[in-house]
Amino acid sequence: MQLPHDTDSSIGHLAGNFAPVDREVTVQTLPVTGRIPAELDGHYLRNGPNPRNGSPHWFLGEGMLHGVRLRDGKAQWYRNRWVRTGNFAGDPTPLYDPATGNRNLHVANANTHIVDHAGHLLALVESSLPWEVNRELDTLGVYDFGGALTNSMTAHPKTCPATGELHFFGYGSLTAPHVRYHRADAGGTLVVDQPIDVPGLTMMHDFAITEQYVLFLDLPVVFDIELAQQGTMPYRWDPGYGARIGVLRRDDPAAGVRWFDIAPCYVFHVANAFDTGGVITLHAVRYESMWVGSSSAFDDHGTLHEWTIDLARDRITERPLDDRSSEFPRIDDTSTGRPHSTVYSVGSHHLTGYDVDSGRHRTREFGPDQPGEAVFVPSSTGAGYLLLFVYRAETATSDLVILDAGDVTAPPLAEIHLGVRVPSGFHGNWFPDTRPAS
Repeated sequence: MQLPHDTDSSIGHLAGNFAPVDREVTVQTLPVTGRIPAELDGHYLRNGPNPRNGSPHWFLGEGMLHGVRLRDGKAQWYRNRWVRTGNFAGDPTPLYDPATGNRNLHVANANTHIVDHAGHLLALVESSLPWEVNRELDTLGVYDFGGALTNSMTAHPKTCPATGELHFFGYGSLTAPHVRYHRADAGGTLVVDQPIDVPGLTMMHDFAITEQYVLFLDLPVVFDIELAQQGTMPYRWDPGYGARIGVLRRDDPAAGVRWFDIAPCYVFHVANAFDTGGVITLHAVRYESMWVGSSSAFDDHGTLHEWTIDLARDRITERPLDDRSSEFPRIDDTSTGRPHSTVYSVGSHHLTGYDVDSGRHRTREFGPDQPGEAVFVPSSTGAGYLLLFVYRAETATSDLVILDAGDVTAPPLAEIHLGVRVPSGFHGNWFPDTRPAS
């Protein structure tokens, strides 16, 4: 993943392919190179910041959804739409009430991810409640699990493939508890609301589940009131805070968290975690530090890393898995919380499939072009597919590219030429359609 770098002469997160687009469009004639697999029947949707009037930080622009509809081996349309939150409508209410410190959880940009659960399609940002949208990218309104959720929701919830439960957490309260763990059952009812004790208000962007545990990352990127008052991203590196991973039992979330100290670092994104015989393995992209001195000072060399927690011995070890710069790690989501075989991640100009068992990797180079996050889609006939937006430097337009997940270096199965630019953004998913029986 390419990260923006701000300088005195150019605002990196508003330039190049980070620059926002200024209008919503629908394109219904989409040329295709290659053949779209006929079994891909559904919507590929991706979220990302797209500020209408500038933004002091890449993470703070209004959310815009980009979508492509696939059916019967054809690309029926591409469209982009802003998520119409209260912020978009011009609500002047600040996120934090300066008098009380209370948060307004309806204040949102909803610019980070899009997931579905119990029939609800949710645009997410970690500072607020979710916003529900439909597959045509219309905004339906704020979603709070029928009034049961009174906290923000991470942009990286995890769906358990065995139970259908949605695991997530919220953070951001200026007073303790700063973090709360939540669980919704397969029908969408919130069934767990558990405070998690951390000593300060850290930026807890992602987490992990296994079949038996929930893992929390308490890391030294910490809330800074001066940055908040300046209106920019209110977090910076605190070398004195420390770093640790917390383990919570899924069957007894009230039992408390076991914490394991680790070397200081930061993690935006987790690939997966799993437990076998009392040993937990976590794979994520690790940075040596992040936002040292400024929340615009991105460390742009994150690498795939492994932490191993031996619960019986009360010991944690760690090691790098790869030295290539990478981000946005994804797996086959049916392996969430279970042993996984491959992690797919992207760099500024490459896509890597990393084999967890052998340690080998295969890398696809994109030359001057820039790949976005690669989303895995299962196949009934092969290894699966990877779907990703790719920005073409020569034409300043973007394609939706479909690759064989079994060999990321093979020629693309299909390249869908959108004819418009999809700015660099964050996360998305494939949402398959279920056709009525004929």
